[in-house]
Formats: sequence, structure tokens, C-alpha cells
Amino acid sequence: MGSSVVAMHALSGAVPAHFSPSLFANAPHVAIHYKTRGKYRRKSRALAASCSTSRMRNGCLRDYGFRNINNRLLSLKCKCQRAESTSGDANKTWFTEPTSKADQILGELNGQKVVDFENGSVIMPNDVSVNQSSDKTRGNSVEDVAWRLLQESVVYYCGTPVGTIAAKDPSDSGSSVLNYDQVFIRDFIPSGMAFLLMGEYEIVRNFILHTLQLQSWEKTMDCHSPGQGLMPASFKIRTVPLDGDDSATEEVLDPDFGEAAIGRVAPVDSGLWWIILLRAYGKCSGDLSVQERIDVQTGIKMILKLCLADGFDMFPTLLVTDGSCMIDRRMGIHGHPLEIQALFYSALVCAREMLAPEDGSADLIRALNNRLIALSFHIREYYWVDKRKLNEIYRYKTEEYSYDAVNKFNIYPDQISPWLVEWMPEKGGYFIGNLQPAHMDFRFFSLGNLWSIVSSLATTHQSLAILDLIEAKWSDLVADMPFKICYPALEGQEWQIITGSDPKNTPWSYHNGGSWPTLLWQLTVACIKMNRPEIAARAIEVAEKRIAADRWPEYYDTKRARFIGKQARLYQTWSIAGFLVVKLLLKNPDAARNIWNDEDAEIVNALNIIVDSNPRKRGRKVLKKTYII
Repeated sequence: MGSSVVAMHALSGAVPAHFSPSLFANAPHVAIHYKTRGKYRRKSRALAASCSTSRMRNGCLRDYGFRNINNRLLSLKCKCQRAESTSGDANKTWFTEPTSKADQILGELNGQKVVDFENGSVIMPNDVSVNQSSDKTRGNSVEDVAWRLLQESVVYYCGTPVGTIAAKDPSDSGSSVLNYDQVFIRDFIPSGMAFLLMGEYEIVRNFILHTLQLQSWEKTMDCHSPGQGLMPASFKIRTVPLDGDDSATEEVLDPDFGEAAIGRVAPVDSGLWWIILLRAYGKCSGDLSVQERIDVQTGIKMILKLCLADGFDMFPTLLVTDGSCMIDRRMGIHGHPLEIQALFYSALVCAREMLAPEDGSADLIRALNNRLIALSFHIREYYWVDKRKLNEIYRYKTEEYSYDAVNKFNIYPDQISPWLVEWMPEKGGYFIGNLQPAHMDFRFFSLGNLWSIVSSLATTHQSLAILDLIEAKWSDLVADMPFKICYPALEGQEWQIITGSDPKNTPWSYHNGGSWPTLLWQLTVACIKMNRPEIAARAIEVAEKRIAADRWPEYYDTKRARFIGKQARLYQTWSIAGFLVVKLLLKNPDAARNIWNDEDAEIVNALNIIVDSNPRKRGRKVLKKTYII
């Protein structure tokens, strides 16, 4: 099958930085000295990108502007001035950031504070003077508050915004922060989408390029290195003494590829989300120069090669361990979880759009196309359940050894739980959570189903049926706060065996049936795509009643999401950003086209050929003679 790759312009190895009006230019500045690329220095376990932020011998004065809105911290920025001349240095740029159009929404700043920054944390000096300014233009709606909180979560590296931290809970201190003060790739996606929809492209561009630099770093755990192309789960900006000069400091990007994570699991979804965000950046901004860069093209290929590598598996789905995606703790999703497959399919489609047509990519694009067809058929045919399919599974015969077996995976009908028989509506259906030999995980996993709609992994009929099920089971999946991460929760002995009695994943909490407001933005894109935005509008109306008053929790507990999660962080950034994305998309539904993938005609034609040739049978060559050895 021929590839449907979008033709690209000539590749360029480096694209000059451009500074458009930015959300992060609210305060009056002095000119900032900016290096377009940070340095690298080898640390004990990895290479570390660094930017020198204070060289006293060169007269570099370092201070951090801190904006204060309603006594809350709004933004952190490194400002660096040098006394030496910059003439003749092509790598240095002097600029003054212009005023942001987002000022119309966020209003003028209350003031500015000077703070110190040490090891990634903020230390407020005691003798700080505050310059008060007008507050007349600032709104007080939930949406206005959310924008201020999102801006407050922005992290700066060498004077430029590069991401948002996971949470800025004022009750966190010391060791209780864990890794919530880091920039996570998956957590930044809704933040990135919100900035793109607002026309604030710089932070997304910086995030894409800086995380790309981290991709090729050394990453080992217990003397073992994962495959090339792995993206980090997160990174943190640390301020450390400059090598050989105790009087100066530098900022260092410190990534985590899973070697410091709880459970030590590599983040399979990080590279997939990175590709999806890269495509969205090009669609929203119109700036294709980023995806055409040689280093970016190489980064895409490295991720694809890692995902498309041959292995022992007989299925086109990605085989992963437990905890390798949003559900990052032991929850019985090891194998071929739906969430990873939906993101995998979406990333393949996005990558095919962006890969430059060249001789060196021909084999990769061919493998990509073949995988897309096989993956879409596998998920649509074997993961789908509705009342009719459930009745078919209920009547399965087992132990079928043949090429034309109906029960190909030897699923035992007794696996159908009583809850599912009663829960399945007359109208509607969904993709199951996982499929392996002799095992079907019938739990409803929200992100996988919603992104199957967004990516067109699901057919039009299946997409509408998923939304029908959501409406039919509103009291279970939405209730008092959208949206259940999975349904139902593991309880009793099943919870003990599958989670290992995880005290954080108790029934109807966290990943075990907890409700996550950030899932609202995926729901909204799916609803707008299927021309049913009223579902998303109804869900955001439920969330808006309490999410701001509850201080933007990470997740909610109990079957109806009545309580704030027992260990939920407050002011969780992707709860805030997800809310904003929903609001922006409902105001401008056409913008959602930049996020979803349209169904590919070539894939549809190939799947029709497979179905017409009888999807339940696999041809077998018959030998003219049989030899007994």
C-alpha cells in the first residue's frame, strides 16, 4: 500500500528562535541575554544540559522576577545581564519580550518580588519590596483564576518557558513534594494544548525541543540501558555550582527515564504523547519548520523504531509492563493495555503526516503503514464489546485448535463478570481494557476509549457507541465529578492480588476507579469530533460547580466522586489545564480539528478488503504432498 505522507519542505538543521507575543511577558523587563542552546556537562549517571546563569567575574547579575496575584506565586523567571560586550557573538541574542495578548485575560500584575532559587525550590527573602499595580482589568471567573494558576505553574530554563510543573500545592513541603515539582511529558500535554489554543506557541516549541535533547542522553539502571528513542517521564531544572567556579551557578536539566520513578517503570507513553503534541503544534501555529528540522525528524524516527522493533509477540499491539502510562502503578494492565494502543495508533498516524519523504525513510514508512492496518483491525475486531458481542463470547467454545477458530484467544466464557452482564446497555459499547491469551480485561478504561475516538482507531459506529455508553452510564462514569479513570474498581481479594494491596489504589480511589478532572479535555475533543458537544458541555457544567472551590484536586474518591482524593495534590496543573482546554474548545469547536486524526481512506480500504475476505479465517497453503519424516 502506498504511503500517504504529507510532502515536506527542505529540511533545515536549525531554526532561529522567534519571539512572538507571549503569555509570559506580562511584567516590565529589562533586556534579557539569551542563549539559544544550553551547554552540556556529564553528570554521574547522564549528560545534563545546563545554562550558566550567574558568572560574577563577568558581571552577571542574577535575579528572579516573582509575580504576586492574590498573595499567590505567579511566575518564576531568570533574568541575566552581562557587563561584557556581545558584539560578534552569533550565539547570543539580546531581546526585550513584548507584551502578551493574554494580558487582556490575565490583567496587569500585582507586583514583582525578588527571590532566590535553590535546587529547584523557591526561597522568599524576608526583605522584599512589592510594587503594587492596577488590578482593574483582572477577571474573577473560574476561567480567569484557572489561567492565572496555569501561568503560575510555568517553569523557566535560561530565561525561557519550557513547561509546567505537575502541581503547586501550597501544603506540600520537603519530602512530601515527591516528584510533583517536575515537568512531566504526559502532564504537560493539556497545558500545551491550552497554550496552543490561546496562540501562545513559544512554550510548546521550547518544550518540544528541550525534551528532544533529553532523548539521546545516556540512561541506565543497574548497568542496563533501554533502547534508543526513549523519552523521559519528566525533568527538573536544578541550580548547581558551575564546574570549577564556586562563585557561579548554572541551571541543569535533570531528566528521569524511570530509573528514579516509583516502581522503576519506563514511560512508554511519553514518546507517543511527544509526537502527538508536535503535530498539534504545527497544526495550530502553522510553523512546520520545527517538525522539518533534522534533529526533530531523527527524534521521530527513533521513537518509531523503538515501537516498531521486532519481538516475540504475535500481535500488532505494543507489549508493555504495568505502570507504563497514566496508570503508573500496579493495576493489572500489563500486556496490551488499550491506552497504550490508542496512543500508539495516534502517534503512528501523526508521524506519517510529519515524516519527510526521503529514500532513508521508505522502509520505516512501509513498516508504519503495515502496522497501522494490522493494529486498527486487531483493536476494532477483538477489543470491541457490546451486547451482541458479549452474547457471542458467552457462547464461545474453548480449546479450538484450527486456523478458522472463532475463539482465537481461547477466552473462557466464565470470565464474563456478573457486573458486566447487568452494566452493558442495550445501545452502546466500548473497547475492553486488555486482551491476551485466555484473558480479556472487561474494565472500561476512559482514556483509551476516548483517544480511540480522537485518533480514529475506532470506526464511526464504534465512536458513537462509546458516547452512547457514556450517556447511558452517566451516574457511574461522571456522577458528581467527571471522569472515572476506569470502571469498575478492583475490590476485595481481587484488589489484594492484582494491586498487591496498594494503599493508594484502594477501591474507588486514585487509579482504581478514581475520578480525574483532566480527562475532561479528551472527552471534549471526542464529543466535538462526533458532533455531540452537548455531552462535554454537560460534563464541564458538573465539574465547574466545585472544582475551583475544591482547589483543583488531582483526583476524587468514592464511587460517585464525592470526596477529594485522600492523597490528591491540590492545584494539580493538568486538572487546571484540562478545564481550560474544554472551555476553549466549546467556544471554538473548529480548533479541535488540530487535535484529532481523521480516518485514513487507505486504511479503510485495506480493512474492507480484509473483512470481505472473511476476517475469521486465515489462509493456509496446502502442500501437494505430505512427507512423513
